[in-house]
Amino acid sequence: MPTSLRAVKKFSLEELQVRAKQVRRDIVEMTGLAESGHPGGSLSAVEILTTLYFAVMNYDPQNPKLADRDRLILSKGHASPLLYSVLAEAGFFDRALLPTFRKLGSPLQGHPDRRRLAGVEASTGSLGQGLSIGIGHALARKLDKKDYYTYVVMSDGEMDEGQTWEAAAMAAHHKTDHLILILDANKFQLDDSTKMICDMEPLEDKWRSFRWNVQRIDGHNLKQVYDAILKAQQVKNQPAIIIADTIKGKGVSFMENNNHFHGVAPTKDEVVKALKELA
Repeated sequence: MPTSLRAVKKFSLEELQVRAKQVRRDIVEMTGLAESGHPGGSLSAVEILTTLYFAVMNYDPQNPKLADRDRLILSKGHASPLLYSVLAEAGFFDRALLPTFRKLGSPLQGHPDRRRLAGVEASTGSLGQGLSIGIGHALARKLDKKDYYTYVVMSDGEMDEGQTWEAAAMAAHHKTDHLILILDANKFQLDDSTKMICDMEPLEDKWRSFRWNVQRIDGHNLKQVYDAILKAQQVKNQPAIIIADTIKGKGVSFMENNNHFHGVAPTKDEVVKALKELA
């Protein structure tokens, strides 16, 4: 693999914090302008994707199909505003495209479409499928003798899906390393809290029983996110999961732990209020 791609990225936690705040502003503005979208679950995973794209992952926005690139599968495809903001910040497309989110004819659809937008690795939105897609990439890496990593970001609501656990068993059976699953555990899904719908705790014990390497962290602590990813990269002959405890709607006081904003965009007045908090 070219050393230029696997080179250590230069960054500071302060720089990541600045990027994370900009991403949050983008999410609020995009969903507010569209009067549609999923702001709550987008805001909860900001530190995860910010760390991946600006401190960890290797890619070339000028060559998005580069064979040796790291892959990011956003299994929770309804969090597309987060992905679009990060891809724009990373240089995959012009930020001027962001206000077209969910507009007719825009490539920034409500759920990511890999056929329409550079940098999108998988068309997602049917929950529970992302890990299976990620395993395919990870096994292909091994067959092709490449050195890239595949990252899958999944919602805790997807733990209810049988396919998730079938994929978990398959990944461990094939000793699939270079596969890192990051669980955005914001404790809510569409209809209610995850505890009320189907309490899947203790998650660590479940994933360890499926023979995964397990870490649990504060998903809004950038240093913890970064350190956990580096540790997961060192795991051999075993898939790795990072359970990231997060807050739905993080960063906007009236959205935090408010499941109303799972799939409801902020009003114009709420956008103004949120952006003041994120100034």
